[in-house]
Amino acid sequence: MIQTGLVQNTHDDLLTDVCYDFYGLRFATCSLDQKIKIWQLDESNGTWSVEDEWKAHDAAVSKLSWAHPEFGTIIASASFDRTVKIWEQTSFATAADMQPATPSAPQQPGGSSSRWSQRAVLVDARGTVRAVEFAPHHFGLKLATISTDNHLRIYECLEQSSLATWQLSEEVDVTSLPVAPLPSSHSVTFTTPTQTSAALDGASASLVAQALQQTQAPLQNRGGLGNREADGGWTISWCKERYWGEVIAAGCGISGTVKIIQISPSRRPTTLLALDPSPSGKSGAESSTVGLTGESDAPAPYAVTSVAWAPSCGRSYHLIATGSRDGHVRIWKVEPVEENDMEDDVSTGPRWKGSIVADFDNHKSAVGRVEWNITGTVLSSAGNDGRVRLWKATIGKVWRPAGSIGVEQAEESGDADASMEGNGVTE
Repeated sequence: MIQTGLVQNTHDDLLTDVCYDFYGLRFATCSLDQKIKIWQLDESNGTWSVEDEWKAHDAAVSKLSWAHPEFGTIIASASFDRTVKIWEQTSFATAADMQPATPSAPQQPGGSSSRWSQRAVLVDARGTVRAVEFAPHHFGLKLATISTDNHLRIYECLEQSSLATWQLSEEVDVTSLPVAPLPSSHSVTFTTPTQTSAALDGASASLVAQALQQTQAPLQNRGGLGNREADGGWTISWCKERYWGEVIAAGCGISGTVKIIQISPSRRPTTLLALDPSPSGKSGAESSTVGLTGESDAPAPYAVTSVAWAPSCGRSYHLIATGSRDGHVRIWKVEPVEENDMEDDVSTGPRWKGSIVADFDNHKSAVGRVEWNITGTVLSSAGNDGRVRLWKATIGKVWRPAGSIGVEQAEESGDADASMEGNGVTE
């Protein structure tokens, strides 16, 4: 059973992001109203109260990220004003200072009473900054940003005591990064929510690709495609494991492709893999031997609006979830290519392979966000259909719907039990 609660009147305009801290006892929200709000959980009664709020930017705030608590209480905010700002909490609220989340609660005046101080402003972006995320703490105090100029930027804090100096250590155009093809012997993997693997080779793979291409052809008639900034998606997510080094998944523009990029201090960023769900894609998820009659027959790509890299928790492979404007939630299985599967020429560096292990279109509208739980076993997605949906793998590693939460349902009752899907299966 899933139980929900409603926090009313969070902002004066549309909410753009919600981000929990490391302990899950506080979360930060941002909005088109240019403000950031910090919410604190009262564990005695399960209610959330406004701890602080302030005007953070001169335009809509698009994304927030909490740093690991070993560096302090720090938040990074990205905005449509083309800046990223670093905020640090300088004093802490008492219980008497908390504002209950009710319509009658007075708001704090912006700026003067805020317990958060601005420590740095990063102004390198030449487009609106759509995503920001701190790196896993074992890599130090670093953060990544991506903006509508299609550039991925990595910053490193040089003065952790003051948080005032941030060095731009990497800046790369994601669209220009080449992808090294996998060996032609690599098999194609197409999967469904009820079938986790179906390896095909040669002519069979080509037939399946053409069949999928025909089924996706009607997508060309759907609205929302184009080259406008509003049609694109810019998103990033760090690999959580230290063993693989600094690796980040990034999607930008309307290509519908997510690139797995390795960051190294000794060389320029390189693309390990491109996750492309289209039948004509030639990423590691699909073989370069899949032949199609022409690019004009392929369905138009839909922008990836959200990507989330799951914590591995002992798995020998990685799980990456993506949400797109075509309404699909996809789960990718990603892993390095075995040495015996690689070509003799290894000058291109390490290579990875990927396959889709689940593909859901239950939202029937654009997906705005995907996120994993702390163990990487349950995926949640939010779409324009007004529902938050949960996905979980069965004991046979088949991904199924595990439940959904409706916005209208929550508005009707402040605390309501969410509906469980009929085919939801628990491990």
